[in-house]
Amino acid sequence: MKTKLRQRHRTVRIENKDGRFTVHGTGKWYSHWRDPYHLLLTVPWIGFVAIVSAVYLLLNTLFALAYLVGGDCLDGAKPGSFEDAFFFSVQTLASIGYGAIHPKTFYANSIVTIEAIASLLLVAVVTGLAFARFSRPIARVLFSQFIIIAPHNRQPTLMFRVANERHNFILESTAQMYLILDEITAEGDFIRRIHELKLLRRRTPSLILTWTIMHSINPDSPFYGLTAKDLAQRHANISVLISGVDETVAYTITARHVYIAEEILFDHRFTDIIHNSDSGDRFFDYARFHQVQPMD
Repeated sequence: MKTKLRQRHRTVRIENKDGRFTVHGTGKWYSHWRDPYHLLLTVPWIGFVAIVSAVYLLLNTLFALAYLVGGDCLDGAKPGSFEDAFFFSVQTLASIGYGAIHPKTFYANSIVTIEAIASLLLVAVVTGLAFARFSRPIARVLFSQFIIIAPHNRQPTLMFRVANERHNFILESTAQMYLILDEITAEGDFIRRIHELKLLRRRTPSLILTWTIMHSINPDSPFYGLTAKDLAQRHANISVLISGVDETVAYTITARHVYIAEEILFDHRFTDIIHNSDSGDRFFDYARFHQVQPMD
């Protein structure tokens, strides 16, 4: 006996918009209908409340119809009244129990028992989902608008800034940076190559204010010899990943950012954001965080 396997052919479109590649459908909550758990974690709060409310109303409607099938099985309810059966179901599912309407037959008590079990499961699932949504670690890491290439200790260096917008401690913060660009192999095949960039310092004990992350452009660097024109022609991107432990909630958090070729500035430097007062105190002016200026 031959088994026929159904294969789903799926085409993924990667759009090049102003040098930034976008995979359509990635990270969109509405693309996860076959994965309800992930859907309920990613849908906006108004959508989450709407879905839970719709399921709640649907359950009460189904149980109300079940009570009506049993005929005159509810004491205190009008025979055949969907309204009375529905609101009795709401009271049962929510464990309110006013007592004005109550079951009077074995059939009705059996439906109440099933509804009580459904109520326990519904409360447990919704509570777990709500807690999971509230407890998701979300990073508030600010990335500088541009990456600059300027001398550092007489060596061309690629640099960008990050800042912790919460101003708490992100412990054991680590940074990873990758250069992604088009390449042609020796066999003439087109590939999208990913190069990991070695950082001068990829780890810091704690990130509370700002951190300037640097990559030295030496002969071993994938950036060595590349110009701004080369980066644009090869659709270069720089992907950055920052991770660490948020001291407030003791969760590992991650933040990522992608720079396109047009956001990589040669022969520029960042405007200084640190100011010293006469008393010796230091002030960080975040209004200048993204500012760059050409080198003389």
